[in-house]
Amino acid sequence: MLHGRGADEEDLLGLSEYLDPRFLIMNARAPFPFPFGGGYTWYDFAAVGTPDPSMFKTSYEKLAQFVDDALRHYPVDRNNVYLLGFSMGTVMSYALALTTPELVRGVVANSGYVPEGTHLVYRWSELGSVDFLITHGIHDPVIPIEFGRRSRDILSRSTANVTYNEYPMGHQISEESLGEVAGWLRNRLDNQS
Repeated sequence: MLHGRGADEEDLLGLSEYLDPRFLIMNARAPFPFPFGGGYTWYDFAAVGTPDPSMFKTSYEKLAQFVDDALRHYPVDRNNVYLLGFSMGTVMSYALALTTPELVRGVVANSGYVPEGTHLVYRWSELGSVDFLITHGIHDPVIPIEFGRRSRDILSRSTANVTYNEYPMGHQISEESLGEVAGWLRNRLDNQS
């Protein structure tokens, strides 16, 4: 699980009780202290959709190392690695999945966007084994719904499997969207080949 700006590794922990108990849940903390009110951030930005290049690169590298360490040191099923992100955590989830599709089986992308114009090279034609669930609030004042729709459109042109839903909510995970997330993840485990 990858948290959003100004939060920490415990922010999404409460979602665990709603998810399938077959998952080994691990939470990563963003590497940069958030100067306004505590918590941490993955990067700064001049405008939504444009991560600070240096911070974004550092965060990407640290996240890749975190996942590599988890795969080497914990009883993780390498065929069933899912990233669940919220806001900036979604951006980082996309970044890792789109660059290393062999490591990631699926992404739950809540209220985020695909980071474009970064140093990363995405492997669009190699995403056939990666599933994406995108949820976004139509009233999101932080990352407007257009970013969720843009992510849907970009991913739909790739080889990835994409499920997309909008909810009457703001910048949050609602009870309704959480129900979809839990069901989607459970179905992935139940129907693995």
